[in-house]
Amino acid sequence: MLLSTANRLLMSLMLIHPLVTTTKDLSARCAAVAHADYLCIDTEFMRESTYWPELCLIQVASPTEAFAIDPMADGLSLTPFLALLDDNDLLKVIHAGGQDIEIFMNITGRVPQPLFDTQIAAMALGMGEQVSYANLVAHFTGHQVDKGARFTDWARRPLSDRQLVYAIADVTYLAEIFPKMLAKLKKTGRGEWLDEEMARATDPSNYVADPEQVWQRVKLPNRKPEVLGRLKALARWREYEARDKNVPRGRIVKDETLADLAAGPPASQSELGRVRGLSAAWGSNGIGERLMEALAGATPMAADEIPVKDGRPGLSTDAGLVADLLKLLLKIRCKEQGVAPRLVARTEELELLAAGQREGLAILGGWRRALVGADCLDLVEGRLGFSVENGALRMRPLAPVAADAPGTTAPAIPAPGITAPGITAPVPASPPPPAPAPAPKPDVVAAPPRRTAPKRRAPG
Repeated sequence: MLLSTANRLLMSLMLIHPLVTTTKDLSARCAAVAHADYLCIDTEFMRESTYWPELCLIQVASPTEAFAIDPMADGLSLTPFLALLDDNDLLKVIHAGGQDIEIFMNITGRVPQPLFDTQIAAMALGMGEQVSYANLVAHFTGHQVDKGARFTDWARRPLSDRQLVYAIADVTYLAEIFPKMLAKLKKTGRGEWLDEEMARATDPSNYVADPEQVWQRVKLPNRKPEVLGRLKALARWREYEARDKNVPRGRIVKDETLADLAAGPPASQSELGRVRGLSAAWGSNGIGERLMEALAGATPMAADEIPVKDGRPGLSTDAGLVADLLKLLLKIRCKEQGVAPRLVARTEELELLAAGQREGLAILGGWRRALVGADCLDLVEGRLGFSVENGALRMRPLAPVAADAPGTTAPAIPAPGITAPGITAPVPASPPPPAPAPAPKPDVVAAPPRRTAPKRRAPG
């Protein structure tokens, strides 16, 4: 029934095998797909009540066949499948596979390579930054994905036919989509656009929580060095407790309670029993004792580790406005070219450009420069401005600003109705004297000019 239902649902000629529950069958299935051009991989897992995700099902598809593996089956060894993950000549295709990669990292200590993430690829094809699997399937195949088993309990056995059909569709559709996406990327010449994002996806540091850095996930109670030092120590202690007990962090101590303890630490363990969010037992038990030890070992946070308050380090008010204009320009160009902005540039990079940095910025090199980087440079250096044409925002080149004399800067003339500091209209080139310079067009906004100090009258 599973085979016929899946074939009818997916409308394909792909061979779908029964659920794999023995090492012998897994070895046979893996050997059959080991020399495929690519493998599509997905997982089902549970982690609502655990720190480490509990792997419940693995789905695999080559261009011609698919199967699901029950990792919870008694006596089953995943070794044949893990060998496929370690094969650097075999391309692994996933969709939004961060959590899948995390699971494999936990098992093997390595990130499967090479990888192709269809959600990342969709950014280069103008489908948005986080296109869902259902929308991807609908776009490339016209099929609607059954979402009925999305919130099922994958750890419960036996698995129903409906669960298995739902799960296997996550890779059979992917096997159909991947070659279509690849052909489109080749046709548009955008394959190389994905290299950096794919490399970032395979960085092992993305999938391991560093106990020294997990404090950054907690809303800061305040910015006092001694408070942040205690928060860091408590978050590190909680991380290790959660790992050892294999329970979610919030089951140990909730974020709000952690922040309260950092801001107002108890003088003794007995006071823990009166802290909101902790039980009375913490005043005398072992976990309460370990919490107090973490507090006792805390030191004030170093100044260079304290996060910048506004999140935009080194930006003046004017540079912040320039960064906002750059973000707007990025959106305009990416919309015109059909590509997701996050694939082209990150906010941090635009802010560095606005602050005056030119070296080491990816947006100023390669395909990014041709797409939008050159325009960004023209904007911050006063050669490009915004205009509104027929109700739509457009970019237009600006005429050079005339100088009063060599080495001096012509004063900026504000556009009518624009009062934000540092945002001015471009100044057209002045005609020969004595004709006055024409008034600037009110619908053009250029990047803020550099401020020049006013001349002071000499004493006396």
